Amino acid sequence: MSATVTAPPPTTPRPKQPGRRRTFLGLDRDGLMLAVPALIPVVLFSLYPLLRGIYLGFTDAQAGRNAATEFTGFENYTQLLGDSYFWESFRIGLIWAFGVTILQFFASLGLALLLNQKLRLRWLARTLALVPWAMPPVVVGIMWRLVYHPNAGILNSVLTDLRIIDSNVEWLSSLSLALPAVIVVGVWSGMPQTTVVLLAGLQSVSEELKEAAAMDGAGPWQRFRNVTWPALRPVVTAMTTLDFIWNFNSFSLVYVLTEGGPGGSTRLPMLFAYEEAFRYGNYGYAAALGNAMVLVIAVFVVFYLRRRYREEG
Repeated sequence: MSATVTAPPPTTPRPKQPGRRRTFLGLDRDGLMLAVPALIPVVLFSLYPLLRGIYLGFTDAQAGRNAATEFTGFENYTQLLGDSYFWESFRIGLIWAFGVTILQFFASLGLALLLNQKLRLRWLARTLALVPWAMPPVVVGIMWRLVYHPNAGILNSVLTDLRIIDSNVEWLSSLSLALPAVIVVGVWSGMPQTTVVLLAGLQSVSEELKEAAAMDGAGPWQRFRNVTWPALRPVVTAMTTLDFIWNFNSFSLVYVLTEGGPGGSTRLPMLFAYEEAFRYGNYGYAAALGNAMVLVIAVFVVFYLRRRYREEG
């Protein structure tokens, strides 16, 4: 009689427990190491200058390699609150930012609505609409200085031929005309990016809803107000807020056109800070002005984020 031996059932190997991922300050160390090459330029060219500027705003830093720098607390900000030139530049900056942003929005919206239609050579029109976007601000400024030139400018020539004006107009040298003339240039140069964003928003509107509204007897204005505008509103909120921040920080375009003149009528806050730093050597005071502008912009950023949170909620 032979005994049978039953082999034990095969055992399934236990899966290996994954090792704990290495972390640094709660962040994945491997992912952090991969992000370091991208973070280095941000730290060197964005974060460090920002922190350095905040520090200089509380000092009496002056131009010069061996100039002594002392901590002065809020002295620069106290001086800033009583500086009439600062408040005048702030007023001009608000007029510039609101004027360019509002006019730019309506002009871009009209252009976007036109480019959204099924027109012949629409691709060419869309390409030409992007031309100002492809031009550097310095080139735009030089070009428009030639347009506004009192003697050789094309604007005065056309207006004279149309018998609208009798003599040449000093567009960039007039205290009353310089700021409106610069605002026109700001609107023209900033239209392309706003148009592109609004055009993308228009193309996301449901065609079925517009066709249903048309079948119910809604006219073009009623379709835009009740169908297109509600879908476009989040895009408009984002774009106008970012445009205002961008315009309020403008420097190069206005500097090339007028350098803040005549008589300071186009001196924006950033131009005022530039003059204090590099014309008069008051680095500490200019840094305090920059810090104040950062606070103003932060208010609009908070406003933008709150609006987006309410719309998404």
